[in-house]
Amino acid sequence: MLYDVPGRADPIISSDLLEQWNQTIQDAYDRLGNWKNRFFTLDPSSLKNPVRAPIKWFGDPAEPAFCLDEPTAKQLCDWGVPGRHILHNEYCEYRILEKPDPTGKKRPKRVQVTTELREYWACIAKFDPVAVRAMVENVLGFLPSWEALYGVSDPSKLSPRQREVAFSRLVAGHGNNQELVSAGVPEQPVGALNQDNALFMTHPINGLDDLLYIVMFGAAPYVIRTETGLKSAIREQIFRQYNVEGLACRHADPAAAMGAQGAAMNGQTVAFDNPLGMYILSFNHPVFRYQDQPVPQEWIRFSRGEKDMYQRLEFGPSDTDEAFLDDIVVEVGSDIKPLTGGFQVLQQIEIGPIIVVGEPTPVAEDEYVILRTSSEPIRCRDAGICDRIYQLKQQYDTQQKIGRVGPRQMGVIS
Repeated sequence: MLYDVPGRADPIISSDLLEQWNQTIQDAYDRLGNWKNRFFTLDPSSLKNPVRAPIKWFGDPAEPAFCLDEPTAKQLCDWGVPGRHILHNEYCEYRILEKPDPTGKKRPKRVQVTTELREYWACIAKFDPVAVRAMVENVLGFLPSWEALYGVSDPSKLSPRQREVAFSRLVAGHGNNQELVSAGVPEQPVGALNQDNALFMTHPINGLDDLLYIVMFGAAPYVIRTETGLKSAIREQIFRQYNVEGLACRHADPAAAMGAQGAAMNGQTVAFDNPLGMYILSFNHPVFRYQDQPVPQEWIRFSRGEKDMYQRLEFGPSDTDEAFLDDIVVEVGSDIKPLTGGFQVLQQIEIGPIIVVGEPTPVAEDEYVILRTSSEPIRCRDAGICDRIYQLKQQYDTQQKIGRVGPRQMGVIS
């Protein structure tokens, strides 16, 4: 079958481009051949009496919270481009837009949140520069220059491969695509379009291949042997078996993998429903208050997808509004705090792909995957990513010290 574009956000995309997007999905799936089995299919239309599986998670990054603590996680995740590029790895990225207040002080005005896959944007940019330019205009409200997108004045003179490399370098990053890495594309984009704004996701872990992998990885009837027979394995045993304990310390990967594993234990086949993408599934906006009232509805702007398949949220006052983001408070129970950035917004957003499962079937004895690993808790604070997060914290602290200018000491003339 052909998947529609994510969220059906771009209905004007040509049939040729749609085929290229589906080939991108197929190629990513084919690279994961070791994980193929009957409990996952790339064709949701092949499922008998499919039902939706409740697979979702909160968008705030888990790793900095378990490596350090939640206040520091908020601090680092809200730290502009460095925080986004290193920490926003739950298939949800954001950018805080700042504006000067009447005194000239820069303050947070809005938060842009995106769950859009970089592979989709890179695919369109590779084959149709005019289409991707229109997409950027639709999202950001201005028509970008060709130089901002490709580094040249006329991308039609480039081959599709050259356009892919140029666009990835400036706007998308390499996404762990080894061909792009070999071509010298950096991990994160160097251009301003997707740094000054959250245009679409660029963290390499937020990719199409990772999304396919974690669902396919989970879609197997993992069990352990006990004195009374086979018993469903738990998260620690599954992730430890394949030496990917670090993945168990995020919000996204355990939710996706364990949801798929639960279906496989029932003999159900799992699939991404059409259209394949990553979506904002809920937003608990009532916790945000302004002047003791719910925030105005016009401060909540969803886009880039049909209803229930939004891939973008812009939250906060417009430039013409006198209010700022930190005039809003977050009320969770008796805890009331000012809203100062995007981390607090993502704590109230649930995201996920749309997953469907087929009818239950008997699981043959030789289909069970028998594990022999420990069920001991995974020590997330020992994860390798923590070293990188500690370094980021040191960089943040150093910058804050440099940014603070002490009072000038005047000499005394005798």
